[in-house]
Amino acid sequence: QVQLVESGGGLVQAGGTLKLSCAASGRIFTIFAMGWYRQAPGNERELVARITRDGTITYSDSVKGRFTISKDPNIDTVTLQMNNLKSQDTAVYQCNAVLYGAENYWGQGTQVTVSS
Repeated sequence: QVQLVESGGGLVQAGGTLKLSCAASGRIFTIFAMGWYRQAPGNERELVARITRDGTITYSDSVKGRFTISKDPNIDTVTLQMNNLKSQDTAVYQCNAVLYGAENYWGQGTQVTVSS
């Protein structure tokens, strides 16, 4: 099993910055990729950014050029730096870990609110 603990988030004005961190524990060596998803009220959950153990990164088109995902060498901590935040970035952000066996684990979620 893998446990995920998120930190960061909060309230920020449009154009501001926030940083989210996700710390993994447990069977870390089984993690293939970690990432961030978000869900706004009335919307489906969507991928924001993902990084694999070997460093391959995927961003949603809506955050490219504004958000940066990074990891430490053991992929036990993943950080999402969010710059130039927009009101449409307001959502609950959840950390996700995918294991080599395709199991998924989720963090508890953290609220990001961007005021215009």
